Amino acid sequence: MRADARRNAEKLRAAAAEVFRERGLQAPLKEIARRAGVSHGTLYNLFGTREALIDEVAVDVAAALLGEVAEQALAQDDAWEGFAYYTRKVCELQATEPAIGDVVTGRYPGAARLMALCERTLSSAERIIERAQRAGTLRPDFTREDLLFLFGSNALLARAAKGVAPDAWLRGLAFTLDGLRTEAAHPLPVTPRRQEALQ
Repeated sequence: MRADARRNAEKLRAAAAEVFRERGLQAPLKEIARRAGVSHGTLYNLFGTREALIDEVAVDVAAALLGEVAEQALAQDDAWEGFAYYTRKVCELQATEPAIGDVVTGRYPGAARLMALCERTLSSAERIIERAQRAGTLRPDFTREDLLFLFGSNALLARAAKGVAPDAWLRGLAFTLDGLRTEAAHPLPVTPRRQEALQ
């Protein structure tokens, strides 16, 4: 790669990291190019697709944030507190880091590294769920796909309410967590959706 192309690629990576953190992974690529001071065509010449740029820029930061939350949740002595902590912290990240909502829900299946991270995140979530279920504190019919649906709903609420009520997600999550306790469980009207159907 020529020196000028390398410089442009670095500028685009820095701009993409900034714009994705501000606006999520669906942010306009033209805005990224503008902020980097290069043409839209240069972005496509260097990265090819949005998914390639996402894999290059967003995955490592998201992996570190989500990995740390899962570790801290599993380190909690009380399994329910670990589950509640994990759910709250991921929802909080979605509210403060818009790209995390897109990462957790696997919004861009063409981004291979992103999808691998999404699967690792769901595997960690499954361990946290199963631990709380074994302790008898989380209702036994709750699945990782249900958690994915919860996170998808929270991401939409957090994004829509950001400028008006940035902490609105906290109230909805508190109701949800109370309803997920074993003692609050009632039979569900439908079976859980599989991950493919949710996506």
